Amino acid sequence: MLRGMARSLVVKATAGTDAPERCSQAFTVAATAVAGGVATSLWLTGESAWFALPGRAATFELDHAAPLADLLEAILAGGTVTLCTQCAVRRGIGPDDVIPGIRIAGAATFVEEALQDDAQALVY
Repeated sequence: MLRGMARSLVVKATAGTDAPERCSQAFTVAATAVAGGVATSLWLTGESAWFALPGRAATFELDHAAPLADLLEAILAGGTVTLCTQCAVRRGIGPDDVIPGIRIAGAATFVEEALQDDAQALVY
Protein backbone atom coordinates (compact mmCIF):
# COMPACT_ATOMS: atom_id res chain seq x y z
CA MET A 1 0.00 0.00 0.00
CA LEU A 2 1.26 3.49 -0.78
CA ARG A 3 2.92 4.88 2.34
CA GLY A 4 0.87 2.60 4.55
CA MET A 5 -2.31 4.57 3.86
CA ALA A 6 -5.61 2.94 4.71
CA ARG A 7 -7.48 5.34 2.46
CA SER A 8 -9.61 4.62 -0.56
CA LEU A 9 -9.60 6.41 -3.90
CA VAL A 10 -12.65 7.17 -6.03
CA VAL A 11 -11.76 8.33 -9.55
CA LYS A 12 -14.43 9.73 -11.86
CA ALA A 13 -13.50 9.74 -15.54
CA THR A 14 -15.68 12.21 -17.43
CA ALA A 15 -13.76 12.23 -20.72
CA GLY A 16 -13.14 9.72 -23.47
CA THR A 17 -11.80 10.19 -26.95
CA ASP A 18 -13.07 13.78 -26.78
CA ALA A 19 -10.27 14.63 -24.28
CA PRO A 20 -7.77 11.76 -24.51
CA GLU A 21 -5.16 13.12 -22.10
CA ARG A 22 -7.70 13.68 -19.34
CA CYS A 23 -9.18 10.22 -19.97
CA SER A 24 -5.77 8.55 -19.87
CA GLN A 25 -4.86 10.36 -16.66
CA ALA A 26 -7.96 9.07 -14.89
CA PHE A 27 -7.26 5.46 -15.87
CA THR A 28 -3.53 5.79 -15.12
CA VAL A 29 -4.14 7.21 -11.63
CA ALA A 30 -6.71 4.51 -10.85
CA ALA A 31 -4.45 1.70 -12.10
CA THR A 32 -1.49 3.11 -10.18
CA ALA A 33 -3.55 3.22 -7.00
CA VAL A 34 -4.65 -0.40 -7.49
CA ALA A 35 -1.03 -1.44 -8.08
CA GLY A 36 -0.11 0.32 -4.84
CA GLY A 37 -2.69 -1.61 -2.84
CA VAL A 38 -5.16 1.25 -2.49
CA ALA A 39 -8.87 0.36 -2.48
CA THR A 40 -9.86 1.98 -5.78
CA SER A 41 -13.14 2.70 -7.52
CA LEU A 42 -13.19 4.01 -11.11
CA TRP A 43 -16.38 5.62 -12.36
CA LEU A 44 -17.03 5.83 -16.11
CA THR A 45 -19.16 8.87 -16.88
CA GLY A 46 -19.76 11.05 -19.92
CA GLU A 47 -17.77 9.93 -22.95
CA SER A 48 -15.70 7.49 -20.89
CA ALA A 49 -18.90 5.42 -20.58
CA TRP A 50 -18.07 3.85 -23.94
CA PHE A 51 -15.07 2.09 -22.38
CA ALA A 52 -17.46 -0.15 -20.42
CA LEU A 53 -18.13 -1.96 -23.70
CA PRO A 54 -15.94 -4.90 -24.75
CA GLY A 55 -13.17 -3.89 -27.14
CA ARG A 56 -13.67 -0.13 -26.86
CA ALA A 57 -10.64 0.54 -24.63
CA ALA A 58 -8.45 -1.28 -27.17
CA THR A 59 -9.35 1.33 -29.80
CA PHE A 60 -8.12 4.22 -27.63
CA GLU A 61 -4.75 5.62 -28.67
CA LEU A 62 -2.60 8.28 -27.02
CA ASP A 63 1.11 8.71 -27.66
CA HIS A 64 3.37 7.98 -24.70
CA ALA A 65 0.52 6.56 -22.63
CA ALA A 66 -0.11 3.06 -21.34
CA PRO A 67 -2.73 1.17 -23.38
CA LEU A 68 -6.15 1.94 -21.93
CA ALA A 69 -7.23 -1.69 -22.25
CA ASP A 70 -4.32 -2.77 -20.03
CA LEU A 71 -5.12 -0.10 -17.45
CA LEU A 72 -8.79 -1.09 -17.39
CA GLU A 73 -7.87 -4.76 -16.99
CA ALA A 74 -5.63 -3.92 -14.03
CA ILE A 75 -8.33 -1.82 -12.39
CA LEU A 76 -10.93 -4.56 -12.86
CA ALA A 77 -8.53 -7.11 -11.38
CA GLY A 78 -7.95 -5.18 -8.16
CA GLY A 79 -10.59 -2.49 -7.86
CA THR A 80 -14.13 -1.59 -8.79
CA VAL A 81 -15.34 -0.16 -12.10
CA THR A 82 -18.75 1.45 -12.31
CA LEU A 83 -20.65 2.81 -15.29
CA CYS A 84 -22.92 5.76 -14.49
CA THR A 85 -26.59 4.79 -14.82
CA GLN A 86 -27.69 7.95 -16.66
CA CYS A 87 -24.63 7.89 -18.93
CA ALA A 88 -25.39 4.28 -19.85
CA VAL A 89 -29.05 5.00 -20.60
CA ARG A 90 -28.19 8.02 -22.76
CA ARG A 91 -25.89 5.80 -24.84
CA GLY A 92 -28.24 2.80 -25.01
CA ILE A 93 -25.88 0.65 -22.92
CA GLY A 94 -27.49 -2.02 -20.75
CA PRO A 95 -26.16 -4.40 -18.10
CA ASP A 96 -25.74 -7.22 -20.64
CA ASP A 97 -23.60 -5.00 -22.89
CA VAL A 98 -20.77 -4.19 -20.48
CA ILE A 99 -17.51 -5.99 -19.77
CA PRO A 100 -17.97 -8.63 -17.06
CA GLY A 101 -17.15 -7.12 -13.68
CA ILE A 102 -18.35 -3.62 -14.51
CA ARG A 103 -21.43 -2.60 -12.57
CA ILE A 104 -23.95 0.10 -13.42
CA ALA A 105 -24.89 2.45 -10.57
CA GLY A 106 -26.02 6.01 -10.01
CA ALA A 107 -25.13 9.19 -8.23
CA ALA A 108 -26.24 7.98 -4.80
CA THR A 109 -23.65 5.19 -4.95
CA PHE A 110 -20.95 7.61 -6.09
CA VAL A 111 -21.74 10.00 -3.25
CA GLU A 112 -21.72 7.13 -0.76
CA GLU A 113 -18.27 6.00 -1.93
CA ALA A 114 -16.83 9.51 -2.09
CA LEU A 115 -18.00 10.43 1.40
CA GLN A 116 -16.67 7.36 3.19
CA ASP A 117 -14.22 8.07 5.97
CA ASP A 118 -10.69 8.37 4.58
CA ALA A 119 -11.89 8.40 0.95
CA GLN A 120 -10.34 10.72 -1.62
CA ALA A 121 -12.34 11.54 -4.75
CA LEU A 122 -10.74 12.82 -7.95
CA VAL A 123 -12.59 13.93 -11.06
CA TYR A 124 -10.92 13.98 -14.47
